[in-house]
Amino acid sequence: KLGFPLFVKADAGGGGKGMRIARSPEELLASMESAAQEAQAAFGDPAVYLERQLQRPRHIEIQLLGDHHGNLVHLGERECSVQRRHQKIVEECPSPVNDEDLRERLGQAALAIARNVGYYSAGTVEFLVESNDLKSFYFLEMNTRLQVEHPVTEMVTNVDIVCEQIRIAAGQKLSGRQEDVRLRGAAIECRIYAEDPANNFLPSPGTVTELAEPAGPGIRNDSALYCGYQIPVHYDPLVSKLIAYGNSRDEAIQRMLRALGEYRVGGIPTTVSFLRRLISHPDFRNGRLHTGFLEEHRLFDEEITENAFIPLAGAALEHLLNGKKPREIRSQRNDNRWKLTSRPNFYWRKW
Repeated sequence: KLGFPLFVKADAGGGGKGMRIARSPEELLASMESAAQEAQAAFGDPAVYLERQLQRPRHIEIQLLGDHHGNLVHLGERECSVQRRHQKIVEECPSPVNDEDLRERLGQAALAIARNVGYYSAGTVEFLVESNDLKSFYFLEMNTRLQVEHPVTEMVTNVDIVCEQIRIAAGQKLSGRQEDVRLRGAAIECRIYAEDPANNFLPSPGTVTELAEPAGPGIRNDSALYCGYQIPVHYDPLVSKLIAYGNSRDEAIQRMLRALGEYRVGGIPTTVSFLRRLISHPDFRNGRLHTGFLEEHRLFDEEITENAFIPLAGAALEHLLNGKKPREIRSQRNDNRWKLTSRPNFYWRKW
């Protein structure tokens, strides 16, 4: 009844793991076996299920907040269509194609799902939306946790989602009501990974030897990086989330491009240059997005050179020619851990 192509998905899955595509009956068994093996290794559960694969859909999700007093609100949508290996790498709020009608229908569907299970705290309901008419949408999953991409919603709504989670856990009511939620401006998040784009995006563990992080109006950087930080081999290679806010989507894009251009990480390859090329693409700038965006535009095909290696190469050459120990390249940032984890450029307002 479903037909082909089909998604084979891990029942306990997430983050793009345990997912395969079967385009014919001949591929189905092998896809199920492969997905089950990966699911067992990643989640300890080999169970899989089948789902019809939509062609060129948009991935749009709704952020929810609920308390123990029956209050439940949605904070608008996030566009998460730019993905690699079924893993989001760029998210934005609001969606560049969403209108008030679609936002209301998605929001009400998400609220109905959460109410049906008595949900509270922060949660996200994810949907696939048909790209050709933007009228039909399908439930994908609900993530009963704080999402990686929550900062873009915080920037646009001025709601501190983490603070609200703490209030809810303490038995307090939400700080605002649905009618208090207002979307102002636009925000884009780029996930920065310790991966080598020139080597099929293989993880690149190592030591951070140089760090210059962007700042300025509308820029937020949630980062684990500091000079001397050891990128581990055992965990996900996500090392930073760079967020840019603007009064319009165009302004947010321009600020993101500037921030990516300023970002320097030495000692390891990262995806910074790849993301800069992606954000610069005309179809991204025009909001023509879908989950196969990267494959369609062959953005994986061009070799990427990280500018951050230039000063390291120079230091190595000086050492070889002069027999001198190269100076350690330090970040200009203050290494005080309290300051490293603070948000000096952003202040919360009441709903």
